[in-house]
Amino acid sequence: MAERVLTDVAASVARLRAAGVTPALATVLVGDDDASAGYIRIKQRQAAELGFASPHVHLPAAASQADLHAVVADFNADKDVHGVLVQHPIPVGLDYDRALAEVDPDKDVDGMHPVNMGRLALGLPGPLPCTPAGIEALLAFHQVPVAGREVVILGRGATLGRPLALLLAQKRPTANAAVTVVHTGVADWPRYTRRAEILVAAAGVPGIVRPEHVRPGAVVVGGGVRYEGRRLLPDVDESCARVAGAITPRVGGVGPTTVAMLFRNAVEAARRQSGVG
Repeated sequence: MAERVLTDVAASVARLRAAGVTPALATVLVGDDDASAGYIRIKQRQAAELGFASPHVHLPAAASQADLHAVVADFNADKDVHGVLVQHPIPVGLDYDRALAEVDPDKDVDGMHPVNMGRLALGLPGPLPCTPAGIEALLAFHQVPVAGREVVILGRGATLGRPLALLLAQKRPTANAAVTVVHTGVADWPRYTRRAEILVAAAGVPGIVRPEHVRPGAVVVGGGVRYEGRRLLPDVDESCARVAGAITPRVGGVGPTTVAMLFRNAVEAARRQSGVG
């Protein structure tokens, strides 16, 4: 699914470049976190393969909030930059939400700016949060019926659980579901997950979902992960494959679809800002 999206993105990039517009996705890294630096390299490599320009600013860990805001302001003002991404997390002492709020909403490729979350809540056009959008596209690609079915999301975080609930409840052929959001603050949360026809794990608690929490034959999407060093620890225990009708893999599941949606948002931003269809 990600490959198909990126093929479409590459075609859009080619049309933009033919019209004299080079789409540009700017990235900002603060500090020296190895994982974050690795993610930036992945995005820059993908940008180059697709034909994007990828200006980048790396601030030291000692940078101030004002330093970070100044970099964002420069990218906002640069008409040759169409998308801006501040890599999360940022060092302790800096406020990521404040930095995100400084990004021009029309250049917000993560779809997480408060304005764009409001657009999502109201069903208005705008960039969508990448992981939720990727999950909807993943289900559609594999022809998993969603409309009218019971979807349970375990996790209420702002980056996945809450926006995914809004997305899958909207009236579209690939959504229009009965969506329940439950979380680890609910003592009997397995009562909800066991009835789900589609279960999305988004808690960020390694191994929280086990076979006894899954309705036999259900579709299980592992969206929540945590890292232990470089090792990825998913919410969904791999033994759940024994009872699920379909399940995302531990590696190569929602990660590639998230990146694909990031670049789809970026090329759409370039099209909007340049006026090139």
